[in-house]
Amino acid sequence: MTASATQRQSFDVRILRQAGPGQQSYWETFRIPYEPNLNVISVLQKIATMARTAEGKETTPVAWDCNCLEEVCGACTMVINGRVRQSCSALVDRLLEEHDGEIELQPMTKFPVVRDLMVDRGRMFRALERVKAWVPVDDYYDRGAGPKESQESQEQRYPLSECMTCGCCVEACPQYLKVEATRRPNESIEEHEARQTEAEQGKFLGAAPISQAILFNDHTTGGMISDQRLEALTSAGGIQVCGNSQNCVSVCPKEIPLTTSIARAGRQATWYSFKTIFDR
Repeated sequence: MTASATQRQSFDVRILRQAGPGQQSYWETFRIPYEPNLNVISVLQKIATMARTAEGKETTPVAWDCNCLEEVCGACTMVINGRVRQSCSALVDRLLEEHDGEIELQPMTKFPVVRDLMVDRGRMFRALERVKAWVPVDDYYDRGAGPKESQESQEQRYPLSECMTCGCCVEACPQYLKVEATRRPNESIEEHEARQTEAEQGKFLGAAPISQAILFNDHTTGGMISDQRLEALTSAGGIQVCGNSQNCVSVCPKEIPLTTSIARAGRQATWYSFKTIFDR
């Protein structure tokens, strides 16, 4: 703990708020009594009990999303001091040092805002559906032991399996453009999701779905439908859209080798493209 931290009595938290989807955003500042070893989730919990700004104005509790509180679920992702990261592992003492004694919180910009710091990450899960990021199972009968895998294969795939679909990689990606699909009045959930899916067609999949496609392509059983995944990766919005900015790997909280996955996806997609040409 630094000397300035021991002398600090309170600190300000500036939050970009939004009352609902499609509504105007606005800033509010909250003053929090200083305690050592706080994280951002702890700060948001304190703000929820106060429901009062630093100017003394009464306000509604700030909405945010979280679950595991140990950097596993990926739900609490937000932009903190201008950098996308997990709020459960973002420590207040470090944040105050890097941002001149104030903490600034914003929702991710690439996803529709539900309220305040809570966003709808459904676009990422629909991208996983596009690349069929699963091991296909035809039935639930006991078919005995599956194919054996080498230790080398397991070690190569394990880091990719740590992805928690948090959204950090796509938030930092300049090729991953925001798609607006605010739910309309009297629109059913099914109609809204169908319209969102239509709006996302042709848009960049993002690093996480590409990496997950490689994870399952390299699986001995999952590789049985590798051509279907590569078809998705070579279609509109696929691997060819990646600009190789490498922002994704620099912000990934699990330190997944995303650029390596993208490079492997590029090689597999190239071979698949050649194969489809000569198979005609």
